[in-house]
Amino acid sequence: MTKQNIKDQDVTQEEGFAAAEGNTSCEEPSTANMADHEQTASDTMAEGEESQPALEPTPEEVIAVWRDKYMRLQAEFDNYRKRTLREKMDLVASGGADVIKSMLSVLDDMYRAVAASEKSDDITALREGERLVLQKFEEALRQKSVTEIEAQDKEFDPDFHEAVARFATGEDKKGKIIDVVQRGYMLGDKVLRYAKVVVGE
Repeated sequence: MTKQNIKDQDVTQEEGFAAAEGNTSCEEPSTANMADHEQTASDTMAEGEESQPALEPTPEEVIAVWRDKYMRLQAEFDNYRKRTLREKMDLVASGGADVIKSMLSVLDDMYRAVAASEKSDDITALREGERLVLQKFEEALRQKSVTEIEAQDKEFDPDFHEAVARFATGEDKKGKIIDVVQRGYMLGDKVLRYAKVVVGE
């Protein structure tokens, strides 16, 4: 093979390589494509900046908010305490006035009984009048849920009775109340006054 043939073959191979390189997909992007790409990237960055959350509050701001809430809550609780205390005082006062009002009619009857006893010598009539006043007084108490504690001949119960003395008795009276020194009373389910009693043993 001559030198001329070798050179012609080299030229042919170089032209083939150039043609192959021209047909590949790894072309450099055009100037217009690069401009579109940069515009899309800038738009994406702008949207990302707009969607960022607001700045977190500083510790001092958080403390100030909670201090304000605490002060408001404390003021509300103080007002509630004062209001409930005032309502309780009003309730006690009105309840006491209601009881006293119910007792006034009994007091009127007692005055009339005393005046009648000064003018009359009829003991039977006077005793009957006293009995009526007593019944009216007991009825007034019952209307206020005040009832007497049963004690006579009952088993001694420290939840309702207070033993002031003990006397030796037979087996049938042992542990039972044989005498009531002072009556006891209940207000609803609560003991107002324990019954003072004498217990057999």
